[in-house]
Amino acid sequence: MQDIDQEQGTARENLCRFLASCYYQPGPEYTEEKVFDSMRDAATRIHPDLAAHARRLGEEFSTAGPERLLLDYTRLFLGPNHIIANPYGSAWLNGEKTLMQDSTMAVEELYEEGGFEIDEDFRELPDHIAAELEFLYLLIYRENEACRNDDQEALTAMAGLRKRFLDEHLGSWVGPFTASVRAGAQSGFYRELAALTDCFVSMEAGGTQRIT
Repeated sequence: MQDIDQEQGTARENLCRFLASCYYQPGPEYTEEKVFDSMRDAATRIHPDLAAHARRLGEEFSTAGPERLLLDYTRLFLGPNHIIANPYGSAWLNGEKTLMQDSTMAVEELYEEGGFEIDEDFRELPDHIAAELEFLYLLIYRENEACRNDDQEALTAMAGLRKRFLDEHLGSWVGPFTASVRAGAQSGFYRELAALTDCFVSMEAGGTQRIT
């Protein structure tokens, strides 16, 4: 049973890392690095609903291609006149026109507590969806590491930090954010990415899965 749990734990961290990467601008490297094959393999080890979304995500990328998807990415997350699905947590937790407020400071404090440092080349705010997913990946990775090392103190600390992060931050805004992506996307790729993200984060939070 422990081997199965560790296998699923590794799959969870891998899927989370790949999800984060999908919220950067789409490019040919996704195909070159076989990102969607890896996502499907990881999702299959976790839950069949995740696997179905991951499979369709790869199919939609192959159908549309990075150039067409870049147009949709820009519409959804950048604007320039109107951002359809604001990718920052503070936009959903503090109000759409309010960025870098209390919720942003709070998530930075959790990052510091978890030993998470944002790369100096990262040009977004700390509560961007990609950054928060990367932090979740780190927490899952460290939980898995503590489990492998039979370090109960570290396991309890990381599990507690993950729960606080999901309860107070990512888990609180990912639902309305992904709903906006699905409603506004012109491509099946971003609709599937939103559905997969919502489903995965909901599972991590231990809440009701929102699968459609």
